[in-house]
Amino acid sequence: MKRWSWSLLIAFFPLLTSAPATAQLEIDITEGIVEPLPIAVSELYGNNPEALKLGRDIADVVSADLESSGLLRPLDRRAFIQSPEELQNLPRFADWRQINAQALVTGTVIAGEGANELTVEFRLWDVFAASQMRGLRFNANADQWRRVAHRIADAVYQRITGEDGYFDSQIVYVSETGPTLDRVKRIAVMDQDGANHRFLTDGRDLVLTPRFDPKGTSIAYMAYRSQVPQIYQRNLLTNTEQPIGNFPGMTFAPKFSPDGSRLAMSLATNGNTDLYIIDLQNGQPVSQRRRLTSSQAIDTSPSFSPDSRQLVFNSDRAGSPQLYTMSVDGGEAKRISFGGGNYGSPAWSPRGDLIAFTKIKGGLFHIGVMKTDGNDERLLTRSALDEAPTWSPNGRVILFSRKNYSTNRIRLFSIDVTGYNERELPTPLDASDPDWSILIP
Repeated sequence: MKRWSWSLLIAFFPLLTSAPATAQLEIDITEGIVEPLPIAVSELYGNNPEALKLGRDIADVVSADLESSGLLRPLDRRAFIQSPEELQNLPRFADWRQINAQALVTGTVIAGEGANELTVEFRLWDVFAASQMRGLRFNANADQWRRVAHRIADAVYQRITGEDGYFDSQIVYVSETGPTLDRVKRIAVMDQDGANHRFLTDGRDLVLTPRFDPKGTSIAYMAYRSQVPQIYQRNLLTNTEQPIGNFPGMTFAPKFSPDGSRLAMSLATNGNTDLYIIDLQNGQPVSQRRRLTSSQAIDTSPSFSPDSRQLVFNSDRAGSPQLYTMSVDGGEAKRISFGGGNYGSPAWSPRGDLIAFTKIKGGLFHIGVMKTDGNDERLLTRSALDEAPTWSPNGRVILFSRKNYSTNRIRLFSIDVTGYNERELPTPLDASDPDWSILIP
């Protein structure tokens, strides 16, 4: 069993400055365009050569995480005046003001007596107030150093922006190779920055729509393994899987409720596609399917509200694909998309305030957001093929797939909910249909 713990440094160390403990440094991120805040991320000092290397590696990952947010700008370390060894004591804040650092991250990596044990400490400083803003200690195995780095980045991000971080999380997606008419598709999972990439399926079966459970320990996805495609659930810890029920028709588009009590999906029988709910206990089905919709249309792509009480889904019951919401207990469905064009692949924000979607209009594809009642629609992207949005754990960033027809490549991109800071995520092969996990427990 791997050891993993952390604690507030204040419990172990006195405040190392006479300045006020509550710093005023923060970013106002309510506006669309934010000038990134300059932050210095020092290499962490290590008590032996291997710990020194890990200190550099951890600092590199922390810097990359913070820079990718678009809200913070790590400074070039070649401009740093104090060394990691000197920073074990109180920083010389005047030196950091000289290079315009508004915040500073310092720390240490201490190799323990065990061959694989580490203690990592970090502090976040407000340079202009000359005060400590945050401090944490992590006890971990050496092979967990990347998770430690993501945890540090999350803590820094949260303290400066006031929002929860999202760096210690994973992404599952469909990896694609081969010619257009004979694609090999495999389920793959990786850290949110592309590290620790691995394939979960071998490509012998066509697989689609992988979706994390609310604990981030298993996924549900559709696989063509027989004449009737079905949904399977794979445990990421044991690498075992099982089918979700035994249904008379094709089941697809699975989605877990945030509280883990239900799984929504589409079931196609006799030329009709409706939404169904399966009750779960400890992640396992405990009841027969319950039919939620009964229209003659195609009802699919369900996504739960954060309180697990409502669904948003896609339906062509009005003659074209549009978005609807309804209670998970059934009842009337309410249309919420009226902006013209066709809508699909809705995703309810973890914050509960917005719904992301794909929109096709004027021959172009867009990723957009709207309020849960359909008001205040905003289109964030535009391309020949943008689709399949999914939210970061904090509801700040949207991940989606984009096909470039000039290169015939499909890649993953992220964009801030304001419509800024669009970035490509690294994947070894073509990538589509992503889903973002919660923060890893």
